[in-house]
Amino acid sequence: MSDLNKFKGSSGERIAEEYLKKEGYDILARNFRTRLGEIDIVASKGEYLVFVEVKARKSEAYGFPSESVTYAKQRKISMVASQYIKLNMYFGAAVRFDVIEVYLTEGRINHIENAFDSYLKY
Repeated sequence: MSDLNKFKGSSGERIAEEYLKKEGYDILARNFRTRLGEIDIVASKGEYLVFVEVKARKSEAYGFPSESVTYAKQRKISMVASQYIKLNMYFGAAVRFDVIEVYLTEGRINHIENAFDSYLKY
């Protein structure tokens, strides 16, 4: 990954984190990593444990950022989420998978709640 892409990614994650805090979410983890992969942000709000994938772009020239969250990426996020739940003993929690699109040039955010479902057992 190029330095520019890392910068865009970390900038997008910071912006998304601030947005979530303003919306009343508690941030539980950022860049939670296991050998299977990474989840950008783990948060909670109300009864929900929310796993957030952040996609930052300068524009929609190459499509919507959320379109890059493919089925394979969703599956990987779900597996890492399962490990987070087991590690932190959140058994029985209501789980949600969100995607936050950050448009860096415009400073615009699109929060897609329940962006995808996971069929993994926790």
